[in-house]
Amino acid sequence: MNSWQTEWPAPAKLNLFLHVVGRRADGYHLLQTVFRFLDYGDSLSFVPRDDGCIVLATPLPGVALEQNIIVRAARRLQQAAQVRQGVEIRLNKRLPIGGGLGGGSSDAATVLLALNQLWAANLPPAALQKLGLELGADVPIFIHGHAAFAEGIGERFTDMSLSPAWYLVLVPPVAVATAEIFAAPELRRDTPAICAASWQPGMGGNDLEPVTCRRYPEVAQHLAWLRQFGQTRMSGSGACIFAEFATVAAADAAHAVLPAGMRGFVARGLDCNPALSLANSGGAAA
Repeated sequence: MNSWQTEWPAPAKLNLFLHVVGRRADGYHLLQTVFRFLDYGDSLSFVPRDDGCIVLATPLPGVALEQNIIVRAARRLQQAAQVRQGVEIRLNKRLPIGGGLGGGSSDAATVLLALNQLWAANLPPAALQKLGLELGADVPIFIHGHAAFAEGIGERFTDMSLSPAWYLVLVPPVAVATAEIFAAPELRRDTPAICAASWQPGMGGNDLEPVTCRRYPEVAQHLAWLRQFGQTRMSGSGACIFAEFATVAAADAAHAVLPAGMRGFVARGLDCNPALSLANSGGAAA
């Protein structure tokens, strides 16, 4: 298959824990978290253009084109690599906006990974991660492409090998504004730091969760229901929450008894971002 005809994945991520351990002088929060990818997410396709224009054929309602992170990512790479070619981008959006699953960040990372290959820009991974960090704090992990313990503002990684697991992810009917949660005066910003080597699955919590639950009662309601199946976490700043299961059958069984009015999905945890694997294979689908 011609690489321009390939559909590129943009997977969701989960924060298996998320601690706020400090705040820099410039206002950015210092975090510790473990990122894991899911075999569920958005997908993007690309069509070359000779006029140098970046065209998003599937704009998102309520998101101005100039603010759309997909368009910004393509333009930033075009500028950094001095590419004259343009592109038309189509997005198949499955991940919720304001869900804490990294949908926009994953989309932007996939744009950078895909167009770096399709345009033959050939920027090294470190350069792509730097461009990604300019777009958003969660973009670099998708370019890094491996499950990792992350520190700093989310850009320093220690790779982790995690046990096979399946996740039931619930999607409350609200969109959480990340900036609102991080700006909350009651947000804890002094959780003691831990070292990557000492982290074990199940350790830690999500420091943003109490703030989000107070502002968005729907998130608290979904958490309360899901806790009957064991340890439950909110991902990122919310709204999505998840529980981990050892087998897909157990996750499916919990999904099958979701109350009316609640929605969610079951997905397998991934240690590697399939978009990075596709980029490393030259963009040719298997």
